[in-house]
Amino acid sequence: MKTHYILLFLIISQGLFSQAAKSNYDETKIPAYTLPEPLQCSDGKVIKSVADWWNKRRPEILHLFESQVYGRVPEAKIEANYKIVSIKKDSFDGLATRKQIAITLTNNKNRSITLNVLLYIPNNVTRPAPAFLGLNFMGNQSITTEKDIPITKNYILNSKQYGINDHKATERTRGLKSYRWPLKEILQKGYALAACHYGDIDPDFDDGFQNGVHPLFYRDGQNKPDADEWGSIAAWAWGLSRILDYLIMDEDIDGERVAVIGHSRLGKTALWAGAVDRRFALVISNDSGCGGAALSKRRIGETLEAINRNFPHWFCANFKHYNNKENELPLDQHLLIALMAPRPVYIASAREDRWADPNGEFLSAFNAAPVYRLLKTDGFAVREMPAVNYPIFSRIGYHIRSGKHDLTEFDWRQYLYFADKFLK
Repeated sequence: MKTHYILLFLIISQGLFSQAAKSNYDETKIPAYTLPEPLQCSDGKVIKSVADWWNKRRPEILHLFESQVYGRVPEAKIEANYKIVSIKKDSFDGLATRKQIAITLTNNKNRSITLNVLLYIPNNVTRPAPAFLGLNFMGNQSITTEKDIPITKNYILNSKQYGINDHKATERTRGLKSYRWPLKEILQKGYALAACHYGDIDPDFDDGFQNGVHPLFYRDGQNKPDADEWGSIAAWAWGLSRILDYLIMDEDIDGERVAVIGHSRLGKTALWAGAVDRRFALVISNDSGCGGAALSKRRIGETLEAINRNFPHWFCANFKHYNNKENELPLDQHLLIALMAPRPVYIASAREDRWADPNGEFLSAFNAAPVYRLLKTDGFAVREMPAVNYPIFSRIGYHIRSGKHDLTEFDWRQYLYFADKFLK
């Protein structure tokens, strides 16, 4: 089994490297494409009123993303049980109260998963506090140096760099990604932070959807999602909403001021969570790329064919129909950004992250703006890509920073400022 996983990792890694090496990065070689108008329905009706946006165009766009990209969540009766596992009132030298919460989700056949939520609440503010909510890649122990956070037992991606083998976290992962979650700065600014390992919801590999949350929703005799049913990104987004269910009930958290945040594939997840669950007050997408904030029809950097081949479990099966056929897509990612309107949304790119197509992420923000303006907000404040490290703080926020694909201190400074502007 160990050899099998190592070979699988090498095959995937080599495939990603080969694809990245031969992908187009030349703007002059982007094929001609036409973006769907955000304020024009598929029947040709032009949307001119707020009522028609909410009652006609928005439901149409949401249905297209559900049926063609991320997949719809099947109907099932799921019972949620919330257990506060521990409370520490003097975390970070008294800066925060720390809670660990177990959310167990069970179907009517007694099959369940448990989401282990790590919640830090600032002690220096009058509660309830606004909060950031995000998923992490390596387990809750990876985002903090605190020694008493249990190491996740769920699947994580292998890493030769970090000595991770057999998809199991070790003590070496403790605090490994804490730089991506600047807890002291977040808490000092008066925000709570809720985090959960994305593997608690669904393991990030193609197992035919036999583990994680998907089997809780199978009908009798069903063993994989239907072609228009959810892949892993939609499952992770669903899990974020289940954590939000808890945060709304927690008297220390202001459930009406929760920002959902994600990086890379979890940036895609944050966008979809914000689109389907309007309870999220603010949405942040960091370097989300293809299937996230970047336009698919540009076919630059990571393409639909590349993402569906390398990560066949992320999206619904219907999405694969558009491999190398992007022009047949009845939508594009600017419409995903429009689904957030009129709530604030922040999109971030990195200059050296060409695989994620920073220009395509910017163009999604720009082309979503008409919906924001229809809904009486300022929309997007610029018409051209801003200078590197020069953030834009309109209702649709944006920056492209120097550096590579990562979640950095610079990114968080902008997100905290943006949250101050719209959540306080």
